[in-house]
Amino acid sequence: MSTILFNEIVFGPIHSRRLGISLGMNILPYDGKVCSFDCIYCECGYNKDFRTKTSLPTRDNVKLALEHRLNELLKEGTIPDVITFAGNGEPTLHPQFSGIIDDTIELRNKYVPEAKISVLSNGMHVGKENVFDALKKVDNNILKLDSAILETVKLIDCPNSPSYSIGHQIELFKKFEGNFIMQTMFVRGTHNGKVVDNTTDEEIEAWIEAVRATNPREVMIYTIDRETPEKLLEKVPVEDLNRIGDRVSQLGIKVSVAG
Repeated sequence: MSTILFNEIVFGPIHSRRLGISLGMNILPYDGKVCSFDCIYCECGYNKDFRTKTSLPTRDNVKLALEHRLNELLKEGTIPDVITFAGNGEPTLHPQFSGIIDDTIELRNKYVPEAKISVLSNGMHVGKENVFDALKKVDNNILKLDSAILETVKLIDCPNSPSYSIGHQIELFKKFEGNFIMQTMFVRGTHNGKVVDNTTDEEIEAWIEAVRATNPREVMIYTIDRETPEKLLEKVPVEDLNRIGDRVSQLGIKVSVAG
């Protein structure tokens, strides 16, 4: 069972395979996980194993923590490439997410104006106007789509809403008019006795159509790199990831591959 939880509001910076030197932001509880997905590959583990006993950090606490850490980094001569919202679950679930993004933009502009602001999100809450508006303000609005086949999403990502649908997600993504980054985790293995493989021809054809329909400005393709709660998952070889990436490139869309 994976137990990597972030016990601070601001953590790192760490080196991200996709984003560079990343200063992490966890606006969820430090002692548990809060997410509307329950991905079988999540480095934070399964939701049921990490029920939180603490409240969310307030907007003021987040701002103070970020300003303090940025001051420290400047004294050290360390400039992050990106400030990344991820942490112990889904950041857009924080009720003050929009205001926190406004504060982060303010502090970024003051202390590290060259740094980008990124949000890693499962995209389920884009239908909320305040979440949508906040995501439009950041430099890298990175939304997950691990499969365009509902049964596979339910197997890999386990969304907690029974009404979750691929069609609805695609319509939400279209609202960004191409100004977003699609992120997809490719995995193989088994889970609860079922085969896990979102790299089959059927999967890739459906996924490519979703990419075509939503027309993101970039697609990030990656595979597992850390311990996962489901132990029977396997990394997808980089050669296979590159072949999938070539299909995206043929659409005229930028693609990055992290094996």
